[in-house]
Formats: sequence, C-alpha cells, structure tokens
Amino acid sequence: MKTIALRFSNRFAPECGTIEAHDELIKRKGYVWYGKLGNKIAASVFSDVLENDEPRILLIHSGATYRYWAYINKIQHELPDREDIPEYYRNEAEKFKTWFRVIKFEDAPRDIMAKCTVASSGQELGIASKHSMSPYFKIIAPDTDE
Repeated sequence: MKTIALRFSNRFAPECGTIEAHDELIKRKGYVWYGKLGNKIAASVFSDVLENDEPRILLIHSGATYRYWAYINKIQHELPDREDIPEYYRNEAEKFKTWFRVIKFEDAPRDIMAKCTVASSGQELGIASKHSMSPYFKIIAPDTDE
C-alpha cells in the first residue's frame, strides 16, 4: 500500500492531545480535517493514497512512541470550513497547506515503523525518520497490521 507518514506534535494541542481533539469532532460530525503545516504535499501523491481500498496515512508522534493510522476519504490544499477543524488551531489554519479529511483514528502496531519502507530509498521508516527532518515520507506500508 502506497501512503504517507506525517510527523505530529502535541506542543500546541489542548491538554487532551492532538489525536483526541480531532477524535472529538469525528464523534460529533463523522469526520474532521487534519492539517499538515508547511509546504504542500504534491497533488500527485493524493491519488497514490486515495487509490487504496481503505485510504489511510500514518501519523508519527515526534519524540514519543505513539503511532496512529488516520483513515481518510479526501485530501485537498484548500482550507476547509473552520467548524470542521479542532478549535485549538482554527486561528492558525492558513499555515496548514495540505488537509486530510479523517473519518477514523486507530492505534498502529508498536512495530509499524519497522514494517514500512520509504518509497524513494527503500530504507526502513524507523531508521529514515531518525536521520531526517522531513515532515513527511512517502512510504510503502503493509496492507494489514498483522
């Protein structure tokens, strides 16, 4: 499965944390928009992710061992309605250049980084992420977490 892995942090999140704040909106609306700071992800990458049977991206907590699958059904560069973004970053929404509409979060296995490879280098994601400041990686991930 071709997808991407994104780093995230709880530095600006409310006390409950980034994933939990997003999950609250999923519980109320059935979806939430998750934004990626900085440079846009190329639109050509969108189709690689969305062509999967169950499109999902891997979220890697920077500086911690938490990993999550975010199941998505849309990716865009345009800013979504602010009501569909967690309140804690609505005022900073213009800084986010790529948006993922998430319908579900799921804990990823503890060893998921070892099971994924970086598409460009073939290097294990766990190793590549330790030696790179890249905010995201195009990866090949297993189709299932078994």
